[in-house]
Amino acid sequence: MTRTTARRPLAAVHRIGAVVLGLVLWVFGILGLVDQLGYFETTGTPVMGLNTNGLLSTVSLVVGAVLIASGVRGGRTASTVTAVVGGLFILSGLVNLGVLNTSANILAFTIANVFFSLVAGVVLLTMGLYGRVSGGLAADNPYRQEREVRAGTAGQPVPDAARLAELEALSLAEQLVAEGRGTPEQEAAVAADRQRRAQLEHDRAWAHARRTGQVPVGSTEPTA
Repeated sequence: MTRTTARRPLAAVHRIGAVVLGLVLWVFGILGLVDQLGYFETTGTPVMGLNTNGLLSTVSLVVGAVLIASGVRGGRTASTVTAVVGGLFILSGLVNLGVLNTSANILAFTIANVFFSLVAGVVLLTMGLYGRVSGGLAADNPYRQEREVRAGTAGQPVPDAARLAELEALSLAEQLVAEGRGTPEQEAAVAADRQRRAQLEHDRAWAHARRTGQVPVGSTEPTA
């Protein structure tokens, strides 16, 4: 399996996660508004097994639209929006747990809403951060590359604006190639960059082997 093929699940997880939950929120919000519920009614009305009122239905439609739009756009946008909305869902679940059965329960939450908000939040947060925060990211992962650029990997100074622009263009090219939408020029640039980084990894491995005295017998040292 090529690296391009291996990268596709990364974008798919972010996009599918955002669109699926966005559609669920849309259905939930539309059904609530169709029932013409009171906007700030704290008792609410059951819809799809959850309680809702006019305000919660409207919020669901807005958040659903944001998620769907980010999923359609894909890439970093889908990842960031999905993670942020996931965090907000978790926060909403905790806050509304504290106001259940009070006049401050303006979203008409019940304990079922709280559980849904917490579970959906964890799922969205996990999807949004998938392939982005792990310590064992692949060498061609765009988030790892950007992290290395900001940190100035291997003791090298952080690249200047021109180099950063070049890396951003390469990151975009990798994303488009992974999604099957890259131009021939972008495919060539991505292939050349992968070959360059593979050679760098090979050279680093040899340097480490020489320092530790672990060079295999009969192995040929790389040439420049």
